[in-house]
Amino acid sequence: MAEDDDPQAPAESLFEAPPMGEQERMVEAILFASADPVPVSDLAARMPHGSDPAEALAHLRKRYEGRGVQVVRVGDAWAIRTAPDLGFLMHKEVVEERKLSRAAIETLAIIAYHQPVTRAEIEEIRGVSVSRGTVDLLIEQGWIRFGRRKMTPGRPVTFVVTPEFLDQFGLESARDLPGLKELRAAGLLDNRPPPGGPGDEDDDGEDGDQSELFEE
Repeated sequence: MAEDDDPQAPAESLFEAPPMGEQERMVEAILFASADPVPVSDLAARMPHGSDPAEALAHLRKRYEGRGVQVVRVGDAWAIRTAPDLGFLMHKEVVEERKLSRAAIETLAIIAYHQPVTRAEIEEIRGVSVSRGTVDLLIEQGWIRFGRRKMTPGRPVTFVVTPEFLDQFGLESARDLPGLKELRAAGLLDNRPPPGGPGDEDDDGEDGDQSELFEE
C-alpha cells in the first residue's frame, strides 16, 4: 500500500497558517489601512489561526528599509510612517489647528522627561504654578493621560505621555527623547532666567526657566 494511502498517516491540518509571504502581505494591508498604530495582539486577532504576526513584522520591517515609508514601532504597537528624511515633503499637508502656549510646551516636556510625575513635581521643576487649563488642554490633545497614584501622603495622581504623543513625534518610546545638548543645538531650549517666583501662575502669561526642564 502506498504511503499516501496509509489510513494511519496524520491528516493535514485544516488550520495550517498561510505562507510567511502571505502573512507579510496581511500585516502590510492592516497597517496601511489603519490611521493608528496597531498592537501585535490586534494583528494576531485579525489574521488566520496559526499566523505569526511578530515574525511577519520583522520581515516586513526589513523589506521596507531604505524605502519612502517605513514600518516603525510606536510604544507597544506598529505603524507604517513616512521615512524621517522625507518628512519635509508632507509639510504642505500639515494643518496646525491649535498652537500650544509656552506653558503647555514646558509642562508637556516635563511630563515626557520625568514621567510618572505629579502636578506638585511639575510646579517644582518649572518654578511656577500649573493651571488646570494647561493640563486639560494636553489631555484633550491626547498627548498625556493620568498615571498611577503615588504611594505618598495624599496619594497624588501622576501624569504620563501617551502612545499618540510618541507617534506624533516619531518616537518608539520615551527613552528616545533628545537630550539637553540636542535641544539647545536645535534652538529649542534657552537659558533665560525665570521672570517670577514660585507664586506665579502659568496661565497669566508668565514663563518658567527652561534650563531646569531637562536633567541629564
